[in-house]
Amino acid sequence: MVASRAARERKAAADAGPLARVAITVGDDDAFVYKLNCVRCNVPDRGYWSTYRNGADNGYLAAMDRWIFHLHEKHRDQEAPCLTYLPAAQQRLHERRLAQEADQGD
Repeated sequence: MVASRAARERKAAADAGPLARVAITVGDDDAFVYKLNCVRCNVPDRGYWSTYRNGADNGYLAAMDRWIFHLHEKHRDQEAPCLTYLPAAQQRLHERRLAQEADQGD
């Protein structure tokens, strides 16, 4: 069974922890767009720190990885369920960087 947008939003919010505001919208391509905002980090001229990823490349995973890195770098004192996936997120980042380097070498 496919989860509804509201159910996905609740799960993402629970995984992201108390510093996150999570919203999922539907993009022009009818894919989910995941938005996570940090309630503490205000970026000059932009508002609160955020990540915005569409569903084309597993948007949930991409947005959550970026959120995990933000928590790990800026809010080490905070706990969130998603932080258990930090090693996996770091591995995905490493693999993306290797793939980019290989593409540039062609």
